Amino acid sequence: VDPGKVLRIQGGGSPPRRRRRSNSRRERGLVCSVRAMEASTAMPESLKGLVAAFSAVPDPMMRYKQLLFFAEKLDALGTEHQTPENKVEGCVSQVWVKGFLEQDGTVTYKAESDSQLTKGLAALLVKGLSGATPEAITSLDPSFIEKLGLQQSLTPSRNNGFLNMLLKMQKIAQGLLASTAAGGDAGATPDADANLPMSKKIELVLTREFSPASLEIQDDSASHAGHRPESADGGTHFTVRIVSESFEGMNTIKRHKAIYAVLADCMEPAGTLHALSLSTKTPSEV
Repeated sequence: VDPGKVLRIQGGGSPPRRRRRSNSRRERGLVCSVRAMEASTAMPESLKGLVAAFSAVPDPMMRYKQLLFFAEKLDALGTEHQTPENKVEGCVSQVWVKGFLEQDGTVTYKAESDSQLTKGLAALLVKGLSGATPEAITSLDPSFIEKLGLQQSLTPSRNNGFLNMLLKMQKIAQGLLASTAAGGDAGATPDADANLPMSKKIELVLTREFSPASLEIQDDSASHAGHRPESADGGTHFTVRIVSESFEGMNTIKRHKAIYAVLADCMEPAGTLHALSLSTKTPSEV
């Protein structure tokens, strides 16, 4: 598939599986409460404290000022690490994040940005995730972002950039985890689909996992070749528009998280996929 070509699928795969819904409001409420407790329990202690502190502040402007304070206190990421591979895609401002695996098996993050507000958001994640294990970071549910109460203080593009920072940090943790695998053999077995173009791999995975009513995949890699020469050959940056009933009951953050989760093997460093621009809708939202 040539870079820039749009792949469209209509009604591909078997009919989407409908989720079984409880007839009892009480039962649904209990399920939601249990899930919320599980997500809270899985949250690193530092992040728990930050979520509690931010959610307790009723004034959006005070939260905004706290982010700027975090930005002032953030230890700078050296210019030698401000490279394309450490850059967070999909942010309004330039952001770089790098993770380091410590001897005790925990991760320490450093970040830098050319915007104070974005730097503050990065600092919040650096403070909340540093000191946690790669397993805890990669399994973290992004729903904590809503609990921070920052939506009122940030534009939609900033909120999306914050999610992209988290996903980047989770990808770094996943890479660190893979690098510590016994003998370093994780992923050494060749994939049966290794010779397929990345657009086709994405199509196969998303069709299998979400049985989409429609799916469009566009390779945007060439437009990033200026700052990322390897993108000239395609396979690094894609726009994906998917419509599936599987997204019913999920907010945008969880939908995007689900897409990134099933495409983990396609993402760097295991694959060539560097970044996605996503549109995830249910049939009723089209």
